[in-house]
Amino acid sequence: MPVAQKAVIATTSPRAFILRHLALFAAAALFVFVLSLTYGLDLSPGFF
Repeated sequence: MPVAQKAVIATTSPRAFILRHLALFAAAALFVFVLSLTYGLDLSPGFF
């Protein structure tokens, strides 16, 4: 593990580290969900 990454992990509590990664995972899942909702939707300029 690089020294800079060790320093970041050492200064962050394990709870904050886990919560941050859970939040990033939830944001990615939400993004994929929104993309799946818009699948096949015509977003060409003529639509507006």
